[in-house]
Amino acid sequence: MAAVDRSLVAKLPMFAGLTPGEQDELLRESRSIRYPKGTAVFDQGAQADRFFLLLHGHLRVEKTTPQGQQSVVRYVSAGELFGVAQAMSLTHYPATAVAAVDSIALAWPSSSWHRLTVKFPSLAASALQTVGSRLQDTQARVMEMSSEQVEQRVAHALLRLAKQAGRKVDTGVEIDFPISRQDVAEMIGTTLHTVSRILSAWEQQGLVEGGRQRIVLREPHKLFRIAEGHGKE
Repeated sequence: MAAVDRSLVAKLPMFAGLTPGEQDELLRESRSIRYPKGTAVFDQGAQADRFFLLLHGHLRVEKTTPQGQQSVVRYVSAGELFGVAQAMSLTHYPATAVAAVDSIALAWPSSSWHRLTVKFPSLAASALQTVGSRLQDTQARVMEMSSEQVEQRVAHALLRLAKQAGRKVDTGVEIDFPISRQDVAEMIGTTLHTVSRILSAWEQQGLVEGGRQRIVLREPHKLFRIAEGHGKE
């Protein structure tokens, strides 16, 4: 398989601070894998035999409860480490990662984790930052679900996605990957009917613009006010 061009990763946190030779050495132990839209990178409960760095695209991370209820845990954007079960002392993946769009990831064997993190502290630091940010995000969502009205939770979810993967368009800020109302509902632990009702009302008020798996935030500041519990005015 062709080697990955160092210029594609040199500025990413995991590779920053390494010499070109060290970057090449770290890249040599990886392999580049393409994941067409809709394919799973790994499945919940599977042996965690690799860890990854997303080079291109977006992934949707899903988790199924023992009762069979599915939720969208988060989205992964280009430049992020993911599947780092070893950093959490896990031997199996705690969730499923699915390509939301055609994506490319670098994969390293989990058996190399300890040796590589000792040799390349930036890898350990990136993993620690990844796990820390995931924990903060989880805590924030638990707080939102326990204390906020559902409109606030929808607004928080859209703002979080726009911050992570928003791009400026003529009408506002578009979430730059396909996302359905069902996905939003699973992110915040409510029903599709509830999310559809809220987003339809916001579309009529000009706050958001929707389409097939497409959401544009036309008035992010007003959505922020809703998220903070200040209403739409």
